[in-house]
Amino acid sequence: MIQRIQTIYILISALILGSLYIWFPKVQDAAGALVIERNEPLVLGLIIGSVLLAIIAILNFKKRQSQFVFNRLNIILNFVLLGVFVYRSLKVSGETLVSEKGIGVLFPIISIVFLVLANKAIKRDEDLVKSVDRLR
Repeated sequence: MIQRIQTIYILISALILGSLYIWFPKVQDAAGALVIERNEPLVLGLIIGSVLLAIIAILNFKKRQSQFVFNRLNIILNFVLLGVFVYRSLKVSGETLVSEKGIGVLFPIISIVFLVLANKAIKRDEDLVKSVDRLR
């Protein structure tokens, strides 16, 4: 049942984080020093890890409990990525040359929202299956 709504939510989350890697600009301070770059090992690892967890969660559509756990781990990775973005953005003194430094922070937040929606749909499916088992 790969066409369920939680699969669509998880896929949207993976696409958002994939587009974060493609679209995320370099953030430089006024002196020209690099603050955040998408090829930085920490940022790159968190983005790739989050996308891989989303793909694994999509492929585990028959095991709802493991799908739920993978989504929770993905939410934690997105919060860590969000923390890295916020920490690095706040570490810069003054205005940066790239004024879109807040755009990259929005993508993990949107991804977290879709993962929470997917977890709610997974819980709803699990409750439905348990109620049907109770009737037998």
